[in-house]
Formats: sequence, structure tokens, C-alpha cells
Amino acid sequence: MKGLTFVLAALLATPATAKPVSFATDITPLLKTRCAVCHLTGQEAGNLALHPKAAYASLFRRKSGESSWLLVDPKKPDTSYMVMKLEGTHLKKGGKGARMPFAAPPLDAATIALIRRWISEGATNN
Repeated sequence: MKGLTFVLAALLATPATAKPVSFATDITPLLKTRCAVCHLTGQEAGNLALHPKAAYASLFRRKSGESSWLLVDPKKPDTSYMVMKLEGTHLKKGGKGARMPFAAPPLDAATIALIRRWISEGATNN
């Protein structure tokens, strides 16, 4: 457990000189390969279109259809429903449905840490 705590702390720590997370180059490719398969047109579950041209507008400051939480709450990864769904903590916080990505392996800790960092940095469309 001690080793896991160290690894997670290292992943979440961001040096002051670290390059900001880019939505276009860091987050969009992830959404395209892991999320847009099911969330393509916006007519699917969650009403999200997560292909590159629509992803930001589908996520930014929009409420989840399953809860009253914002999907992406800028600077607040702990209250962003997207993070809850990816970490599988949404049910404990009043959400519904399955952990994402649905019917696929969960995202690894480093990928979730990257999404958390993007949100912590303000979730800009950069």
C-alpha cells in the first residue's frame, strides 16, 4: 500500500515547470480512442459527442444527465462527474450507470491523473 501511495502521489504531483495539459494534444486523442466509440453523435447514453470536433462543447460546464454534477468543473476534478465516472466513484456520490469506459478496461491511473490535471489547470480548450 505504501508503494502504491507513493506512485499515485508522484503521478498527481505537477512540477511548477511542467507544461500545461493540452486538450487538443493530450485529452482529445484519448477521448477519440477510448470514449468516442460509444459517445459519437451525442444521441447515445449521456448525450455526449466525444469525437474531436464536439468533445469540448459536450463536456465543459455541462451537467450530467445522470446527476446534478457538472461533467467538467474547471479547477475541481473531485467534483467533476467525468472523473467520478472514470474512477468508479459516481454511485457513492449520487450518480447512476456504469463506470466508464463501458464494457472495457478502466483507464490506468496515469491517464486519469492526466485528466485530473487538465481539469485542475482550468480545463481550457487549448
